[in-house]
Amino acid sequence: MRPEERAEGALARQACEVRVPPVRLRDLGRAEYRETWQAMRDFTEARGPDTPDELWLVEHPPVFTQGQAGRGEHVHAPGAIPVVATDRGGQVTYHGPGQVVVYTLVDLRRTGFFVRELVRRIEEAVIETLASYGVAGFRVDGAPGVYVRIAGSPEEGTHQGDAAAGASGPDPRFFDRAKIAALGIKVYRGCAYHGVALNVAMDLSPYSRIDPCGYPGLRATDLATLGVRPDRQAVGERLLACLRAQIFPD
Repeated sequence: MRPEERAEGALARQACEVRVPPVRLRDLGRAEYRETWQAMRDFTEARGPDTPDELWLVEHPPVFTQGQAGRGEHVHAPGAIPVVATDRGGQVTYHGPGQVVVYTLVDLRRTGFFVRELVRRIEEAVIETLASYGVAGFRVDGAPGVYVRIAGSPEEGTHQGDAAAGASGPDPRFFDRAKIAALGIKVYRGCAYHGVALNVAMDLSPYSRIDPCGYPGLRATDLATLGVRPDRQAVGERLLACLRAQIFPD
């Protein structure tokens, strides 16, 4: 083989290589929501084609966050808890102590899938995490997030406003179900940020001040209410591992 042929072959092999930087895991501890949100935006604005994807584990002080589809009537009595209008998808939710939040800062162009597939993989990671603690989580059609079955009717003590789907009163899809994990994503220049919040051992009463995710009557629960009391940090690390396997499979 002539030298120029060897050189051309080497260049061809290099062109075919897909160099995907390893994902980085960051534990932020407890951090204010606004500061973390700004950090996500700064990271996404500054990242380039070779910037490694990152998963951020964090716990927030009490805060209600309104997604881009948020409507004021779904926030009933925030009291002293701040309400932050943010740029993720979806409607209103609550973050607070005892909750595991993982932000997924992912270059979707490198993964080869769209945001809907990212949402599915995040949900699957949560379902896998719950299963490791003996809890059966599942999806509800048209309502992103992860749910568990609980006893009782959602009609008592709920607000009777307009549901996000336009129906009045509690949505029948949630009759014997409660939400244990909420998610929302923002895509900017092909890169995703925001992520998922899994309830571990929380004060759930702030959820009664809102229509979670815009659904009157939708109840929220956590692992502690279901009789499972693992360490929050351990749940966070387990969720990180499941997210890494789902979003960045070998």
